[in-house]
Amino acid sequence: MKKFGEITRKQWIKAGIYLVLYILFLIWVKSWMGIILIPFIFDACTTHIIKWKWWKELKNKNLYQIMDWIDAIVFALVAVYFVNIYLFQNYAIPSSSLEKSLLVGDHLYVSKVAYGPRKPMTPLTMPLTQNQFPGGGKSYFDKPQWPYERIKGFGKIKQNEIVVFNYPAGDTLVTNPELSSADYYGMIVYPLGKSLCQPVIIDSLSILDQRRIYDFYYKVGREYLVENEERFGKITARPVDRRENYVKRCVGLPGQTLEIKNGIIYIDGVETKQPENAETNYVVNLFRPIPESIREKMGLSLEDLPASQNRSGKHLIPLTEKSKAILEGLTGMVGEIEHYEYSAAESEWLFPQNMNTHWTVDNYGPIWIPSKGASTEITIENLPFYERIIKVYEGNDLKVDNKGTIYINGEKADSYTFKMDYYWMMGDNRQNSADSRFWGYVPEDHIVGRPVFIWLSLNKDKKWGQKGKIRWNRMFRSVKKYN
Repeated sequence: MKKFGEITRKQWIKAGIYLVLYILFLIWVKSWMGIILIPFIFDACTTHIIKWKWWKELKNKNLYQIMDWIDAIVFALVAVYFVNIYLFQNYAIPSSSLEKSLLVGDHLYVSKVAYGPRKPMTPLTMPLTQNQFPGGGKSYFDKPQWPYERIKGFGKIKQNEIVVFNYPAGDTLVTNPELSSADYYGMIVYPLGKSLCQPVIIDSLSILDQRRIYDFYYKVGREYLVENEERFGKITARPVDRRENYVKRCVGLPGQTLEIKNGIIYIDGVETKQPENAETNYVVNLFRPIPESIREKMGLSLEDLPASQNRSGKHLIPLTEKSKAILEGLTGMVGEIEHYEYSAAESEWLFPQNMNTHWTVDNYGPIWIPSKGASTEITIENLPFYERIIKVYEGNDLKVDNKGTIYINGEKADSYTFKMDYYWMMGDNRQNSADSRFWGYVPEDHIVGRPVFIWLSLNKDKKWGQKGKIRWNRMFRSVKKYN
């Protein structure tokens, strides 16, 4: 322990810098409870009333080295924890939904301050993990749970900006590893429930009866999952900030009306420009396999054109306008190239899953995107669009009686005022993207940050040591280029 007179000038300066930075941090996050740590920071830099490095007095060299490592690891984990929450984090592109703008294997620097970092909602979590340890097992504690609050950032989400967010449908999932990443609602419980029921001609029913049928599908599907836990795993839930991170393009902002016609997005009735490298599915008639050199020139990965499909015959291949033009020039190798249109049957479980819209992946909407403070009329006809917002995202009790009367928090309701902004996210690989067409709106409390640049890009089709494993031409390329 040192007396004030024994504190060196260097220690005073060090303490002053740390305290000024810490106070500025508290002002930014508006968390004055943190003031209680100021005496401890001052002591660690100067007086050492608390023996922060007590283990340095150990005479046992082995124990000393162990404690030295523990000290370094704890400091690093704490530093990473705060950096990941408030400043930035790494995100690796896992799927081809944004190709050919962002590629599988791109590692992104994601800025948390771009839109403002969220204060911790599930604070007790292991740094560098999202929800599981690498070997399995939950990496966070469900409690305490803190309410959503966002710190002021540098800006707001803009039209067509690429955004990282928590997967909205990831609130519920089954623990079977093979199914845990599947959309619980659109890929598991509703389709499963329908498959276990007698066929019904939905169009012949009233809106209220249709709702009852979809509620029954959900009930039957969930009961089957519970009864067959050994096959599907347990049904579990995740808090907002522990849901998987997704990256998509924000094509619809709060307050806008979105519609998709023949694969083209319209915002408030105005056609939007397709991303330069957007992909569309085509049925391609191959006369003989496409050589690897041409496949790479076209930017086709083995996911786009696996070896099993690179042979004579008709195959479904996602193409950009550029890669389609290259194929059209290979007259002796390629025959007809026809645009593939998804049928209503293939698009049955689009959002909202409990409504018979007849929409498809290529022809969807119109759908209004709610904004904070806006009010809308609520009827039994349009309730499926807003039901999940009212119940799940904004935490209200919603019930519908046998006559179709809607009650919110026990009171009859014919309108609703939204508490948050919502966004519509889609991938550039338009027909091979699990996006808002399948799980609906993305609430503002799910927004993680904005990708700033690609700091590493690895080609998963190449082995280490092979030419092209590291895509050097993508290193440190700005993501803004693709907005």
